[in-house]
Amino acid sequence: ERYKFDLHGFTLDEANSKVKEIIDYCVKNKFRELLLITGKGIHSINDKDAYISKDLGKLKYSVPEYIKTNSDINKFVFSINDAEKKDGGEGALIIKLKNL
Repeated sequence: ERYKFDLHGFTLDEANSKVKEIIDYCVKNKFRELLLITGKGIHSINDKDAYISKDLGKLKYSVPEYIKTNSDINKFVFSINDAEKKDGGEGALIIKLKNL
């Protein structure tokens, strides 16, 4: 079973805490896959600010980075990959969770 959540419109901090919440929820409710819609970052306002890293301004990059560096949720995560085209392709992430 797969859980799906759209992160459009979330700031990086909001997205990170939401992702932690969602992973906790998925683990408790035995979801094995999580589809996170991040968007491709093409509408990101960070492009206008030279001092903000463009890569970190995009959820597509910051969310996996957050998951990898957060030991509370990293232990549940088996893999993080771009979704297939039909599921949003580069604008979405598939997170597979371990069966604990």
